[in-house]
Amino acid sequence: MPYLIEKNSYDPNSLGIYIHIPFCVRKCAYCDFYSLSAGKDAMEQYHQALMQMIPRLGEKHIGRRVDTVYFGGGTPSCYPIEYLSEELNLIGKCFSLTEDCEVTAECNPDSALRPWLQGAKRAGINRLSIGVQSADDEELRRVGRLHDFQTAQNAFYTAREEGFDNLSLDLIYGLPDQTMDSWQKSVEALLALHPDHLSCYGLKLEEGTPLFLHRRELTLADDDGQADMYLWMVDRLEQAGLHQYEISNFARQGKHSRHNLRYWLGQEYLGLGPAAHSYVDGVRRAIPRSLSVLCQGVAEGKTEWEPGIPIDASERAREYVLLRLRTRWGISIPEAERLFQIDCTSLEEQLRFFATYGWAEQTEGRWHFTAEGYLRSNALIGILEDVLENQLTK
Repeated sequence: MPYLIEKNSYDPNSLGIYIHIPFCVRKCAYCDFYSLSAGKDAMEQYHQALMQMIPRLGEKHIGRRVDTVYFGGGTPSCYPIEYLSEELNLIGKCFSLTEDCEVTAECNPDSALRPWLQGAKRAGINRLSIGVQSADDEELRRVGRLHDFQTAQNAFYTAREEGFDNLSLDLIYGLPDQTMDSWQKSVEALLALHPDHLSCYGLKLEEGTPLFLHRRELTLADDDGQADMYLWMVDRLEQAGLHQYEISNFARQGKHSRHNLRYWLGQEYLGLGPAAHSYVDGVRRAIPRSLSVLCQGVAEGKTEWEPGIPIDASERAREYVLLRLRTRWGISIPEAERLFQIDCTSLEEQLRFFATYGWAEQTEGRWHFTAEGYLRSNALIGILEDVLENQLTK
């Protein structure tokens, strides 16, 4: 497959910005992200807190060029578009945005209506991630989605009409009572829309969610069933011109998520909002999962809520392996040896062993997992981390 990532294109002075919009009309039965149902007053209070945080952070990061901005959630499309517009405009004033800055907003079909989409386009948002999840209305109902598939189609077509030429759709496989047949029909229905990008995730029962609490009452695909769905999907999307560039992500040439790629390639990003994380100047930080704590902290002049965790060379080496092997860009043994001043012979020997089982392969000098390898990635990466740990402690 062709590489979707331009080589040597990373600017070490660049920065991504993530803004968490913690509001939903109603929380889905599988979701454990931080979100809450809230009225206009809470949204206004949060907006004002962000409008205070952004200039403070801009002063701390003078000279950093921002090339990706991502509004995630929650459901940004249930948040007033005027607020998103004002926040994005302020980011442009307080940071140096690149001309080709990728600006993404997540949205749900039931709230991504034409006025919101028109406002998003005017604001400078140039990429949308639409949470479809399934093309089967019964499957959507079982997990508490507020839309049907017709509504999702309408949102997609309206976004195209409003000039969005970078549209991503989300799908979930392994939903309650989902069969291979219904999964294949969902994939085909989304392909018929000709999206630029697909994110396809296997259902995980997260502790504390309604699906987890009722798990004994559900009919769910087992690990083998989910694996069959995954492998069929990878092959079908490749046929359709959507190339796999990460475990769960597929894109047409040049349409990968540049922001999410920052995380997987170990590049720096700044997180704003409750439960948001940052990795800047070699330090990781998190904001508490509480809207009230964030707003109170901002009122007190805070931009940080914890001292942060410095990432030393050993941890960077581990993350290089852990995160980059999620992608088709993978890892380069000579590059790892140069960056971390270690001998990676044992690491490469282990990858060659994986290759004998069809779990890994080398392309243009870089090692990456195959689709079969991605299915076993947690176990395989654990083995590689042990090999790396032995080398780092020598």
